[in-house]
Amino acid sequence: MQYRTLGRTGVQVSSLALGAMNFGSIGRTTQDEATAIVDAALEGGINLIDTADMYGRGESEEMVGKAIAGRRDDIVLATKANMPMSDEPNHQGSSRRWLVTALDNSLRRLGVDHVDLYQIHRWDPATSDEETLSALTDLQRAGKIRYFGSSTFPAYRIVEAQWAAREHRLSRYVTEQPSYSLLQRGIESHVLPVTEQYGLGVLVWSPLASGWLSGAVRAGREAATHRSAVLPERFDTALPANRARLDAVEKLAAVADEAGLTLIQLALGFVTAHPAVTAALVGPRTLDHLHSQLAAADTVLSDDVLDAVDAVVAPGTDLA
Repeated sequence: MQYRTLGRTGVQVSSLALGAMNFGSIGRTTQDEATAIVDAALEGGINLIDTADMYGRGESEEMVGKAIAGRRDDIVLATKANMPMSDEPNHQGSSRRWLVTALDNSLRRLGVDHVDLYQIHRWDPATSDEETLSALTDLQRAGKIRYFGSSTFPAYRIVEAQWAAREHRLSRYVTEQPSYSLLQRGIESHVLPVTEQYGLGVLVWSPLASGWLSGAVRAGREAATHRSAVLPERFDTALPANRARLDAVEKLAAVADEAGLTLIQLALGFVTAHPAVTAALVGPRTLDHLHSQLAAADTVLSDDVLDAVDAVVAPGTDLA
């Protein structure tokens, strides 16, 4: 496992991080299974665990809390807020009112007195940057969070938030969590240059493109992923966009074979090769999934392999 500095924080995190979205009802993962995955992840060198309040409406946080009990100090613990947690209109968003409440709820579910990284799950157009950053700065000063970051923010909103922090003398976002994969490279042309400019750590989600790059989606066979069962339209190859993705997957699988790698190793090795990326979040549902992903921890892609990838999916291009 490689370790990298998380932005300008000085905190060292593993280049592969454990995403806990599939813990609980979303991924049909039991507490025992979740604990076994956390155990194996830590044994494999992962030290960053990422969850969110909206994953199973708090279920994932509760399961993570039980799984890490007794070893909190060895883990960089991250969670998120902003997504709706009930039908009540104020139980969502990035207002001071909600973030203070949402964090206390998350800390209770996790069974901890602070989180290392608290992330705003999506940009909230109804709330000013000053309002959100002021609340986060106060929570940081209270010792309930060590750092805070954004997730899936457009590039211009990342810039606006940095300037708002400077203008109002508030703490700033130190990380961004965008979607990035071999099939979704759009952030290379806008988000990643901005994160590099401001020295943000980058934790990328969906590096396996919701299962498209796991090896389970191939030509001539029916898609056999949990996500394809839940959202079949995203894997329906009768649709032109999905046919384009499948064509790219077949070509990328050939690149992986030529390099002596699995498709998962190629996919994870690719996203962690970008100099702006700190870590790739993997979200296994089973131990077998995790072990196949941990096998990519030390993957280093040659320039020839990276060139071959570019020939299949051009830099800055989104197919997913």
